[in-house]
Amino acid sequence: MGYDVKVSNRLKRIEGQLRAVLRMIDEQKDCKEVITQLSAIRSGVDRTIGVIAMENLLGCIQEADGDDVKVNQVVQQAMDLMIKSR
Repeated sequence: MGYDVKVSNRLKRIEGQLRAVLRMIDEQKDCKEVITQLSAIRSGVDRTIGVIAMENLLGCIQEADGDDVKVNQVVQQAMDLMIKSR
């Protein structure tokens, strides 16, 4: 599976947010601000997981070429991954 530029950009944004949180901690910023940023990071990671899982799922379904057993397997695998990521 290839990863699209959008996924890379999302992860770079998350990386920047994480560095900002580390800077905030070093600067002893208010815990509310830190938690707000950490929540944004978690949300960004969750959305990125969803994008990657969805793109992979669509690709696997296309490869299954109408085979219901294969489609059911890849859907189940995708669901397992989503549950595991929580």
